Formats: sequence, C-alpha cells, structure tokens
Amino acid sequence: MGPGALAAILGQLPKQTDPRILVGTETSDDAGVFLLNETTALVQTLDFFTPIVNDPYMFGQIAAANSLSDIYAMGGTPLTAMNIVTFPFGVLDDSILSSILRGGFDKTAESGTAMLGGHTIEDAEPKYGLSVTGIVHPSRIRANVGAQVGDLLILTKPLGTGILFTASQADLFAEGVEASIVSMALLNRSAAERMSKYNVHACTDITGFGFLGHLSEMTTASSVCAEIQSNSVPLFPDAREAARMGLIPAGAYSNRDYLKHVVFDPKVPEEIRDLLFDPQTSGGLLICLSAIEAEALAAELEQKDGLVAKIIGRVTEQGKGELYVI
Repeated sequence: MGPGALAAILGQLPKQTDPRILVGTETSDDAGVFLLNETTALVQTLDFFTPIVNDPYMFGQIAAANSLSDIYAMGGTPLTAMNIVTFPFGVLDDSILSSILRGGFDKTAESGTAMLGGHTIEDAEPKYGLSVTGIVHPSRIRANVGAQVGDLLILTKPLGTGILFTASQADLFAEGVEASIVSMALLNRSAAERMSKYNVHACTDITGFGFLGHLSEMTTASSVCAEIQSNSVPLFPDAREAARMGLIPAGAYSNRDYLKHVVFDPKVPEEIRDLLFDPQTSGGLLICLSAIEAEALAAELEQKDGLVAKIIGRVTEQGKGELYVI
C-alpha cells in the first residue's frame, strides 16, 4: 500500500479527543505518546514485515531493530516488547521460526528491552516484528513536528536498503548488500542517546516511505520548506550502481508517485532521485536542530559512535512542506 492510499484511509477515521494523547496520528509520527503523569509518558509502536534477508536469525535482528527504532526516534527508552509472528507451519521447518525469534530476542536484549511474549498465527508467508512500549519525559518528546527555519538536517545511516535488497535477489553487489544488512541490524540507540543532550526540534526515522517521504512528513507537519544537498546524502556501497542498473523496488515508484511536490534540480542524476525515494528498512534517524548544534552533534556521532552522520540539508523558509533537491 502506498503512502497516499494509507493517508486517505486514516483520514476517514474519527479524531481522537483524549487530552492525554500527546502524539496521535495527525502528524504521521513514528509512535504514539500517551501522558501518564507530569514526568512520564507512554510511547507505543508496532511494526512487522516479510523477510528481507535469507538468514532467519538476521531477519529477526533487523525486524526487532526496525521496531525499536520508532521508540528511539521519539526520544524514548524502550522497556518491553512482544513478538508479532505469522508462519507457514508444516511448510517451512520450525527451526526457521526458532532462529527468527532468537534474533529478535537477542536484539531486544541488546537494547535492554524485556521480551514479554507475543502472538503467532498460521499464514502462507512468514512475517515478523514487535510491538514495543517505552517511556519518555513529556518535555523530551522528539516528534516530527517542530522544524524551524535555519535548522540543519542530520541523517545517521546511509540510504539504499530497498534497492540493494532487490539486487540481492539477483545475487548482485554482495559488498553493498552485506553493508546494508549490518546497518539494518544496528540499533539507533546510540544516536538517540546522543541527540538527547541537544535541543532537537524534530526527529523521525527513515523507513518504508523513503528519505523524501519521511522528510516530507516532517516539513509538512512543521509548515516549513527544506533544501537537500544530494551530494551530501550518504549511500551504501554499490547502491548508486544498482540504482543505475534499474534495480528499483516497487515501493520506490509508489513513493515517487505520492511525492509529486518534490522539486529536483535538473542536474540531480536519476539514480540519486531513485535512492531518495527508495523504501528503507531499519534506516537511520533524521534529526533537525539549529546549525550550531547540528555541527556538534554530527561530529560527536561520527567520532564517538562511528556512525555515518551527515548534514544533508537545511530548513529554508515557512511553507507547506515543499522540498527542493539540488
């Protein structure tokens, strides 16, 4: 399902009126936030998907990291998780499911999150993910609304997981595929912990709607415009060549169709445009904050955590979410 269809469906639902809902569906944020008391708010998220790698243990790790990322993007700390599983029992060996669950368990343990159980149903295709609950101080919520004119944008992981997954189905670009797998299994925990020390104005993580899709949600919710320096956006090894070969997943075309308001400089190559629309799995954080603090945070993320943290654009003016790529 493309972002346009989902937005239309969500628009038909009744509006929430409970004043304890601090973050709901209105801004397309990564997780919901519910006020418990003056010092604590509950952060909740849910995500699951079909396998994107052949190794079931690694699939479990990636799916868990992807789900936990929504809590980190909101500035929260994950506390508990529950498995969400569909599996074709009797068709695939049970050891495959065991490996998937072990991968998820080990990744949640790495994050300090308690695994409480879950729910499994039989289905023709395996799917896996987590429902995660965390907490955040109400004054420290990092939503995708709040970007200010003059802010800079930091991206903490390279782009290209969707395109490289497509390449992997043809046994191409092994180096880039392996780099993307390692990155997808990497928690956004350290990036979230670092950014908590700064006055972050807005934050989201980059997943299925692609870099431009999630940036568009941020700029639209914040009523601003942004300019992206395409040559500053970090890419996985081989991702550009794979895109140039036309190994583009269907989701990238859906994202492109929906984001017709994005304006590209004619000099931006077509393969770079494809990578900016490419649907990501367990992507990095997109962090928006003042220019002075952005320089310091990016340097800290790279020097102390070894992350690929690049300043890739800026918020230019008030507007309706327009995006310009140069």
